[in-house]
Amino acid sequence: MSKVFRYDAVEAKDVTDEGASKFKVRWLITKELGAKKFVMRVFEAESGGCSPLHKHPWEHEVFILNGSGRLFDGEKAIPFKDRDVVFVPPDEMHQFKNDGKSTLRFICLIPSLQK
Repeated sequence: MSKVFRYDAVEAKDVTDEGASKFKVRWLITKELGAKKFVMRVFEAESGGCSPLHKHPWEHEVFILNGSGRLFDGEKAIPFKDRDVVFVPPDEMHQFKNDGKSTLRFICLIPSLQK
């Protein structure tokens, strides 16, 4: 059954993985909702916040909704801003850092087998 709801009706939970700072996630579309192939999440990082530096065997498809930051791979950083699209291949080190003054917010899709 189709469903429509506001993203902010889903609780933003702190990301507690080591290395994460001022970083939250909203699990919007998951297998519990009936998704069989993908999971949709919205991440929010306060100014100066970041995801952990990590890698895993699945890819990320990301759309930056608002804010600006850098995608860090452990050695170099690539800047991004609102309305940019980011692709992170499987097994690549990555970390999203908010280097702006406002909240960084982005949509991230992953294979549903991860959640």
